[in-house]
Amino acid sequence: MHAQITTRQAHLQTEQTNRKMKVDIWSDVMCPFCYIGKRHFEDAVRQFAHGDSIEVVWHSFQLDPDTKTQPGKDVYSYLAERKGQSVEWSRQAHKQVTDMAARAGLQYNFDKAVVANSFDAHRVVQLAKTYGKGDAMEEQLFRGYFTEGKNIADHDVLADMAAEIGIEKQAVLDVLNSDAYSAEVHADVETAARIGINGVPFFVINNKYGISGAQPSATFTQALSQAWEEYAKEKGSLTMIDGEAAACEPGGECK
Repeated sequence: MHAQITTRQAHLQTEQTNRKMKVDIWSDVMCPFCYIGKRHFEDAVRQFAHGDSIEVVWHSFQLDPDTKTQPGKDVYSYLAERKGQSVEWSRQAHKQVTDMAARAGLQYNFDKAVVANSFDAHRVVQLAKTYGKGDAMEEQLFRGYFTEGKNIADHDVLADMAAEIGIEKQAVLDVLNSDAYSAEVHADVETAARIGINGVPFFVINNKYGISGAQPSATFTQALSQAWEEYAKEKGSLTMIDGEAAACEPGGECK
């Protein structure tokens, strides 16, 4: 019986060791700083000693849920109208963001960008998460919108993008032709409001530390290190008390 207890103890300790520290990220596909923040965070994870033990979970956020998809309207005019500024002001603002993106290794082509509502794109991310491909889908959407000038509200475009990461195109179209995953998108938005998130990107590390904006990689590295110290203590908090007692194990064997 003692050997059986030792086996269960080893199994539980292995589960504890294999757990990953979660990082929740709220973002909008059309947020230029979200893509930049993603790159900064990824750089930090690569430099972090326990980077392989980080689990990233993406959450939906819409900066402007009332945006109308307008393929024929350039983003410069769109922002100028929204802010009550000139088109020249808008071009300069976009150039500053483009320069910032370039420093993060990203190419932004706002001349190609399509003004579009991001709700359906978020639904596709929610679908992708069920395949364990949430991060890959976010990357597809960011690159598609900011670099390739794709219409991220077009169902066929979204299905093709998802297919590139191994999700069957028809499965995506079936979702988009229904209201599937709408509740999940709304739930993410409501959670963001409840915990006080009013801008993106927003990172929550180990359910304890919040980081707002496309912070430098060093800021993320520092936060990850601080959170990991506490997380490591939590991982080791399970104490097994050895001794003989009747117990049942998976498979129905009771001893």
